[in-house]
Amino acid sequence: MSEEHAAHSPLAQFEIFPLHPIHVAGYDISFTNSALWMVLAVVGIIALLLPASRKNSLVPGRLQSVAEMLVEFVGNTVSEAAGKEGMKYFPIVFTLFIFVLTCNLLGMIPGSFTVTSHIIVTFALAAFIFIGVTLIAIFKHGPFKFLHFFLPEGTPILMAPLLFVIEFFSYLSRPISLSVRLAANMMAGHVTMKVIAGLIITFGMLVGVASMFPLLLFLTGFEIAIAVIQAYIFTVLTCVYLNDALHLH
Repeated sequence: MSEEHAAHSPLAQFEIFPLHPIHVAGYDISFTNSALWMVLAVVGIIALLLPASRKNSLVPGRLQSVAEMLVEFVGNTVSEAAGKEGMKYFPIVFTLFIFVLTCNLLGMIPGSFTVTSHIIVTFALAAFIFIGVTLIAIFKHGPFKFLHFFLPEGTPILMAPLLFVIEFFSYLSRPISLSVRLAANMMAGHVTMKVIAGLIITFGMLVGVASMFPLLLFLTGFEIAIAVIQAYIFTVLTCVYLNDALHLH
């Protein structure tokens, strides 16, 4: 594949490349475009939440209203999915939600980089959640009681070994399904938009804009909705796993 063709490939937008090469003890820890957009996401979150939390006015301004709405929304999600006991982990869940949401929305900016389209990023987040809720369950209930999570009460003795193996591997698959769901949805949508945008150029500006531009606008709105929904789903599943850890359901 030629360099020109590769540059116009729908998958070219997901390429990670170093912006500032850094090598330490033979390891490549370069500052990449992916790292840049994660930093921008964090800066954007701080720029929104820090001023909003400083004023805390009785009559909230725009920033404070947005921040309060996000806090209340995530708080209700945690409370409904994990119960009152899960609220002690609200700061972690809120951080995950706002980070994933911001990364998803930043990826909608033309020429930007969608961090959450890469499985290595989403799997790192999912692995953090998986290890965290597992440790919570073990420390709260003890290792032996935690093993009962993989063997529902009333299971026939003959079926117990098979059911234990099925439940155990189903539990281990959680970080995989959680990470793949987010990355696949973000990647698929951006690829579709890139293909539609390419068709506008292929058909010519006059015909392409007339025939494809309305579709591209619709897909843009649809992708923004998907970006928000996927952040919400990621948060809800995190709360469900937290609820399982707290109550061993």
